Amino acid sequence: MTYLLIFLLGLGITFLVLAGVGILRLPDLFCRASATTKAATLGAGLVLLATTFFFQDAQVTLRVVATMAFLLLTAPVGAHVIARAAYRQKTELWSGTIRDELADWQASRDDSQAAK
Repeated sequence: MTYLLIFLLGLGITFLVLAGVGILRLPDLFCRASATTKAATLGAGLVLLATTFFFQDAQVTLRVVATMAFLLLTAPVGAHVIARAAYRQKTELWSGTIRDELADWQASRDDSQAAK
């Protein structure tokens, strides 16, 4: 059981550190939001899972499950909303961006706004 806890905590902390590195090293807001949300959610989930195994209590397990569900539901949605708002504010994309899939949508939206 101790080795399982060490493994889960180690893996969780690794993902959390990778999320921090992603914030510092990735080139633009959109890459940062994507990478940090995925890595931080997985890292926090693994740490919470280790907490469940450590305490082995029904109340703690219920709280961990509720917390994990909250994280899985809110973190990706929050990152999406922030990225969408940044895109609408015309935040610059990274120079290495190959394709902007929302450019056509944004152009048609701007045209329809101008027609009104």
